[in-house]
Amino acid sequence: MKDVDRREYARDTLTESAADPDPFRQFASWLQDLTRSGKSREPDAAVLITASPTAAPSGRVVLIREVGPQGFVFYTDYRSRKAADLADNPQACLLYTWLELERQVRVQGRVGRLPRGPAEEYFRRRPRGSQLGAWASEQSAVLPGGRPELERRLEEVAAKFGDDPVPLPPHWGGFRLEPEEFEFWQGRESRLHDRLRYRPAAAGGWTIERLSP
Repeated sequence: MKDVDRREYARDTLTESAADPDPFRQFASWLQDLTRSGKSREPDAAVLITASPTAAPSGRVVLIREVGPQGFVFYTDYRSRKAADLADNPQACLLYTWLELERQVRVQGRVGRLPRGPAEEYFRRRPRGSQLGAWASEQSAVLPGGRPELERRLEEVAAKFGDDPVPLPPHWGGFRLEPEEFEFWQGRESRLHDRLRYRPAAAGGWTIERLSP
């Protein structure tokens, strides 16, 4: 039987002594490495995993527009499947896959809506086409008329606003995932990968644990 063709991961290591004690700083360092490498078209892209009230999982790629001590921020249609999942089950997970650097980052936590103010500020910075699209599309809903129906809606919205500024739709806004757990994964040879998990410590700060690969 032919051996399975596997690529060995040997680019880097991740040790407890080298890891930053703050997972947010560790994340920022790795994101900076990816950006400097120039190998990713969307360094801010992550898979957002949610679950329905019946525990049916669902995943999709979102762009994380802000990362800081308070959490990870993304924007979406509040009528979308992910928003419906989060309304019933606010626990979610973000997965960054940076195979260019043989790395992954998993961030798990509770998700809540942002106030309208930050969403309005962000919406004003979006390209006009994206602003109009937020009005034209009811995200995740079936389009009985197919693509032509969506394009017709976009034309109607564009005509409605004309040259006026496009306001933030009432059904559109932001979410913030507040991390309760981080895992940093560095590929290693023979599939003996480095995995460091960060969890809040009782006395403050974070506890770092090495997980079996």
